[in-house]
Amino acid sequence: MGLSNLGIFHTIIGIIALVAAVISYVRYGKINLAHNTGKIYFYLTIITSLTSLGLLKHGFNPGHIFAILIVILVVVAYFLHTKKQGNNRSRYFENFFLSFTFFLSWLPTINETFTRLPVGHPLAKDIKDPLIAKILITFLILFIVGSIYQYIKQRKINKSSVA
Repeated sequence: MGLSNLGIFHTIIGIIALVAAVISYVRYGKINLAHNTGKIYFYLTIITSLTSLGLLKHGFNPGHIFAILIVILVVVAYFLHTKKQGNNRSRYFENFFLSFTFFLSWLPTINETFTRLPVGHPLAKDIKDPLIAKILITFLILFIVGSIYQYIKQRKINKSSVA
């Protein structure tokens, strides 16, 4: 598998961030920055994204672009959460940006996992393997469905807070 110390740290922190996001989705239907799971996701996602920039086995690649975009989006979501309080249009963007970062985080995660594990006999040969494509399509569908669900839920919250 051949991970460097930075790679091991990056992987552990990234897994914890993704687990925190899943817990937040289960509890709140979104990555909720008002609660510990959302805060853990926020901070560890920034650390994971920044440490990925130091992983250059194949040079600068699309995963690095995702990492930069993820940092920008989680920071904007955090800004919206802290500076634009209340149930308003900002919540739509905050929810979408956090969900999009979660989705983007899975793209390199799936590729790296399936092309490395199990050690010696990985499940996929490379990023073009049909298995990876099927899994990514599944994640894309889940992202779209989840985003629609969050939009509808937030719209109900916004309408009930106006009444």
